[in-house]
Amino acid sequence: MARATPEPVQVVKQRRDIALRALAGGVPYIQYLGVSFDRRGDELTAILPYDEKLIGNPFLPAIHGGVTAAFLEITAMITLSWSWIWADLESGALDLDALEAGQLPRLPKTIDFTVDYLRSGLPRDAYARARVTRSGRRYGSVQAEAWQDNRDRPFAQATAHFLMPRKEG
Repeated sequence: MARATPEPVQVVKQRRDIALRALAGGVPYIQYLGVSFDRRGDELTAILPYDEKLIGNPFLPAIHGGVTAAFLEITAMITLSWSWIWADLESGALDLDALEAGQLPRLPKTIDFTVDYLRSGLPRDAYARARVTRSGRRYGSVQAEAWQDNRDRPFAQATAHFLMPRKEG
């Protein structure tokens, strides 16, 4: 029995990049903050590039707490969505043309979100990663952390619970 020829790696990477760009590009606040995502396989790292508009306390200076919370929530939500569409993305069942045309899958809705501010966010680039701790048909739970120069010294962490969108079809 002959095995099906696997897709070229460039096609797989392109499909993943299109889906991630569509997910992150479909939310105006993500664009306003300038958040982007670095993808390595199924792992995402959110990047918040430094911008003067992000400073909340100019005397320290420190990144605004609301920006920090939004950055963590964005990271958690996009990571949860990414894990939710992963199987469809890998099987080719996800319609990439529809994604590029702006027909995005519905994003999870925040049920609750708790942030622990561990130290001030300095005026420099910030990074965040999230880990999905539970993803069911109705409910998803995610933990996220943000750091700047040293991943072992996060400046904020969050726990989030989301209402999962219904699967279409």
